[in-house]
Amino acid sequence: MFRILLGALSCFSVARFWRYGWIEQLYIEPTFHFTYFGFGWVKPWPGAGMYFHFAVMGVAALCLCIGLWSRLSALTFFVTFTYAELIEKASYLNHYYFVSLVALLLAAMPSGACFSVDAALRRRRGGAPPVVRTWCYALLRAQLALLYFFAGLAKLNPDWLLSAQPLRTWLSLYADVPLIGPWLAAPATAYLASYAGALFDLTIPAWLSLRRTRPYAYAVAAFFHVGVWLLFPIGVFSWVMIVSTTLFFEPSWPRRFLRGSPSPGAGNDQTELTGRSGGLSRTGWGLIVAYLSLQIALPLRHLLYPGNVNWHEQGFRFAWRVMLVEKAGQVQFNVVTDADDLSFVIYPRQQLTPLQYKMMSTQPDMIQQFAQHLKQTFVARGHDRVRVYADAWASLNGRRRQRLIDPAVDIGSAPWSLAAKDWILPLQNSN
Repeated sequence: MFRILLGALSCFSVARFWRYGWIEQLYIEPTFHFTYFGFGWVKPWPGAGMYFHFAVMGVAALCLCIGLWSRLSALTFFVTFTYAELIEKASYLNHYYFVSLVALLLAAMPSGACFSVDAALRRRRGGAPPVVRTWCYALLRAQLALLYFFAGLAKLNPDWLLSAQPLRTWLSLYADVPLIGPWLAAPATAYLASYAGALFDLTIPAWLSLRRTRPYAYAVAAFFHVGVWLLFPIGVFSWVMIVSTTLFFEPSWPRRFLRGSPSPGAGNDQTELTGRSGGLSRTGWGLIVAYLSLQIALPLRHLLYPGNVNWHEQGFRFAWRVMLVEKAGQVQFNVVTDADDLSFVIYPRQQLTPLQYKMMSTQPDMIQQFAQHLKQTFVARGHDRVRVYADAWASLNGRRRQRLIDPAVDIGSAPWSLAAKDWILPLQNSN
């Protein structure tokens, strides 16, 4: 059932990209793309290639939904979906990352064991259905639990707990809504929502894991995610989470929900987890340990960088830091060529899409990436000894705007690496 629902949501998401013209806006229209470190080779396909790419992605999502070549469909969707997301850093969203991870995991699991075309074809050939081992459920539940845990852990910061930011800023925008507007905009509501959000993220996996509390926990989770969806424009994230939390149910819940109707190709299906986790070699177990270790390390890597991670954003992505920041910024670049004794002021709004500029203006690594792009552009035009400086200002969670980048550092020549960037100015905590 998780495979069916996730496939359906993925089909819907691909359809939205076509319907709203996002394929052109995100991948074809921009003349420059912000790529991820180590993935500069990921580029949009030429011509109508991106439309074909999304067509393949949509077909893979549909095949996953109906259970046709389930593993291959999951793998194809993972490759096409992840490739598209790696093209443009400005469009990064946590739930896109989560969907990529889950698609990869489903490619290693027999998700088409029942309720699928695969099961019907297997039954017609007289074959026995594959056994869905306990480790499949355990791994998917662990992935979801890590998302919730690190999302809650990230909320244990002064802005969230002591200032109710950024929820206080966001909820104040609803002050004019009839009846509930003044209630939503009240400071007490922001504090209540902040503490409730942190508590929910930190504890919901435990409540969903206990049989007695599971129905109530799922009702709370559904209410929570629908409420977030109604208040904040976060796309299909809430629905992805509502679907994903069903992984904590016993495997027999779809049949009980359908009043005991038999599952196509179910055979001698076990409706409860038995604790049998066999079927994996030492290599398989090693891969699972490595995968989970990576999923724990990535959200903690920001500890390697000094300062406030919500400000410098080193270690921010792929770490489940959900809905923690309200940032606004502006940036322009000063390009100096010593050989020609010339200087140029570059306004990036003229070269980037509105989304690209909005995201770049508050994210230092993207500012550096565009500075390096400008340097390469001027060198290609025949200029020598090109230096690029950024005049960047940003505000975080209601604070006064302040300089984000040291204007005296040539960031166009600074090393492009994962090392700490000393040219990012520290956050001043004054409001």
